[in-house]
Amino acid sequence: MKYRAFGKTGIQVSEIVFGCGYVGGLMIHQDEDTRQATIEMALEQGINWFDTAASYGKGASEKNLGRILPHMPQRHHLSTKFSVEPSRPESLESQIRRSLEASLSRLQMDSVELFQLHNPLLRRVGKTSDTGFQGLQPKDILKTNGVLDILNRLKEEGFFRWIGMTALGDADACIEVIRSSGFDSAQVYYNLLNPSAGMALPESWTGHPFDGLFKACSDADTAVMNIRVFAAGVIPTDVRHGREIVITNDSSIPEEERRVNRVFKAIGNVYGTRAQTALRFSLAHETIACVVVGLAEIEHLQEALEAESQGGLPEEALSEVSKAYASFS
Repeated sequence: MKYRAFGKTGIQVSEIVFGCGYVGGLMIHQDEDTRQATIEMALEQGINWFDTAASYGKGASEKNLGRILPHMPQRHHLSTKFSVEPSRPESLESQIRRSLEASLSRLQMDSVELFQLHNPLLRRVGKTSDTGFQGLQPKDILKTNGVLDILNRLKEEGFFRWIGMTALGDADACIEVIRSSGFDSAQVYYNLLNPSAGMALPESWTGHPFDGLFKACSDADTAVMNIRVFAAGVIPTDVRHGREIVITNDSSIPEEERRVNRVFKAIGNVYGTRAQTALRFSLAHETIACVVVGLAEIEHLQEALEAESQGGLPEEALSEVSKAYASFS
């Protein structure tokens, strides 16, 4: 396992982060023995970060992690996420504190390394989001006694070491918040089907624009945690399990499938399985600190570890993929 600098925190994080989310679902849908074996394998192979959220399985992911992870002898890092609803009468501070305390209770821990905002960031009031969470505006984060001030107070109380965000929604709103330098990490959407956060694309390319996010993170020394590397399972396989959730505007599962076919027609299958090729695509970008890999079964971890050992895609493969984007219209 190779390691990369995690922004301005001073720590090194494994290139693969064990994703404990709903789409992969291993920490929610698998049996206890499989969860235990997969976590043990991850730690033995050098994975040192686990990422979950209060919303994953309505707390089941955190609860299942809490049964296993605190008892593992290997040193590791853990992050979780929270969301807020500004329209509720309960204050933001009360919502955040209550979510944090509930997460720590489920995880059976007194603190976590990284506590992350899960809400998408939107530029306009009333604009809807496809993520399932109420959108926030930058001012909700950056104003006096806004989300960032509250998080800094909780950080001073020792509940977590670093503050993170989820860079979904409107790219310009996310960039404004990243430029505040108040966040240590950002989870950023980037994959073979939509690499707009970190790659210049042809004018004919269409898709949800995340332009400028990698540069903003680099300028602010904010660690990039790459999410949705498999596009909710659409890239690795043609089999659908019902947990595929498109979280970008102006897209759909059929459109994502068409783009998968175009990419692999251009690149072929010489760089591993489709999942391995997608992971190696992300690992080729030097701005990415780590890739959050969702897993459904232990074999998926073995597949990811093999891909990581081979390194990022070579330049000739990246060139072929880039040419394919001209047909994304």
